[in-house]
Amino acid sequence: MSQQTFSLQPFPSAEIPPVQITGTISRDHNQLTINYQLVGNLQAIVIAAADTPKRQDELWKDTCFEFFLGINNSQRYWEFNLSPAGHWNIYRFDSYRQGMQEETAFNVLPFYVEHHSDSLIISLNVDLGKIISSEQLIDVGITTVIKQKDSDITYWALVHQGKEADFHIRDSFITKL
Repeated sequence: MSQQTFSLQPFPSAEIPPVQITGTISRDHNQLTINYQLVGNLQAIVIAAADTPKRQDELWKDTCFEFFLGINNSQRYWEFNLSPAGHWNIYRFDSYRQGMQEETAFNVLPFYVEHHSDSLIISLNVDLGKIISSEQLIDVGITTVIKQKDSDITYWALVHQGKEADFHIRDSFITKL
């Protein structure tokens, strides 16, 4: 198992909130662990209050921590969405933005949320065995959507490969596990 650290960069926009998003990601056989840490002035950011966790659509319309998994040398990929409220979803795509379906291999996606006045921590440990074999190499894109209280939305990723913010561009899945 090797753990990698990351630091997300905002897509250039008019108003970028004074925050940093960092974390770690690792894979041990098929156990994927990802930890996000959002630090800074969180008063200007919309962070949903804890709720009874459930699968929910369109989490990316608010502050949402995301990552994208693709099988190396395959067009298929998955989008994982984690809301600070505890809501979640996983979508499967056949290729770039094509064939989007909820990934039904998962009925729950429990993750840990710790909210402080100046930081938010999201931690997930998930067995990928339901969708990927442990022998398959995966490419990962790590992203976050930040909704500000003035309704501006900023898009954060390891890299931004498009002229517009687009987390689905496969060339941005730069973490190899």
